[in-house]
This record gives sequence, structure tokens and C-alpha cells, in this order.
Amino acid sequence: MHLIFFGKDPNSNGNNCPSVWVDEKSADLVLQGWKADAATEAECLKVGDIPETEGVLRIPASMVDQIRKACDEAEQRAAVQ
Repeated sequence: MHLIFFGKDPNSNGNNCPSVWVDEKSADLVLQGWKADAATEAECLKVGDIPETEGVLRIPASMVDQIRKACDEAEQRAAVQ
């Protein structure tokens, strides 16, 4: 697997912080974020269960630019598959 790195939270110290990648082969977004707190998770559960293989993450708004670029890359890669 090869991941294309798009960036870390620009408002962090650069270590152990939210990050975004695109999987070069599948064009999936790969996100690292803060685990959601119980209140946020409870709100998400109002629309359906969260399977054991999934989790709720909080990604800071300061990462919108990196995520937008990653989404553009993912969209382009998915179109050629």
C-alpha cells in the first residue's frame, strides 16, 4: 500500500496530530484525528450504529484545505480506475 500524504493540522505542533492521506491504489481518504468524546459519539449514534470496525473522529476545521486537496486527488484517481 502506498499513501500520498497531504498534511497535518497546521495549528498543531506537528507531532501526533490529525493528518490526511490518499491511498494511491483505492483512492480512499485515510484520516487521523482525535477520537470523538462520548457526547459526540452519542449524537452520531442517533442516525445509526457504529460497527466495531469503525470509529468517530474529530478533524479540525484548520485542515479543510488539506482535505480538499486530498479529495481532489482521490476524485482524479477514482476516475481512472
